[in-house]
Amino acid sequence: MIEIINISKNFENNLVIDNFNATLEAGINCIMGPSGVGKTTLTNIIAGISKPDSGKIKGSGLVSMVFQEDRLLENETALTNILFVSNNKKDKEATIKAKILLKKADLENELNTKVKDLSGGMKRRVALCRALLANYDTLILDEPFKGLDEKIKKNIMDMVKEYTKGKVVVFITHDIREAEYLNAKILNNFDL
Repeated sequence: MIEIINISKNFENNLVIDNFNATLEAGINCIMGPSGVGKTTLTNIIAGISKPDSGKIKGSGLVSMVFQEDRLLENETALTNILFVSNNKKDKEATIKAKILLKKADLENELNTKVKDLSGGMKRRVALCRALLANYDTLILDEPFKGLDEKIKKNIMDMVKEYTKGKVVVFITHDIREAEYLNAKILNNFDL
């Protein structure tokens, strides 16, 4: 469980988050809202990337994250990118799990393909696989399914549901259908 307590954040005298409070339980917690209201800022605070001007976050633990952009190592293979989050790159168990994730993401034929040679949708799936392989208590997904066609998107959303059981997931989307498919709890009080 994550407690968000009285979080406020300003950027150049522009109040982006104002005294925001929420409790995020295990399961998928969805944050929806128009662009520019502070959704990504809030997740960056939860992840410890950014500090709030006031308030605090309790209970986020180890955080894995899929950013809006893929943030992959372009000259490395899909498999190497996923294993990047493993403490031991030669760990057989991590390699097996990474290969399973790639197969579920319909990328089993791209294990040794350099990321720079993958399509945008393939890169997105690699980024998701990497986040799922990491050791985490909280998974943050910032518009993780953008650029995926509908068939692949459902497979990837099923994979997210399967691999995040018992974890706190913070999920940002503009698509209510994604939230519904994931049975996400929508934060109704998200009025930053």
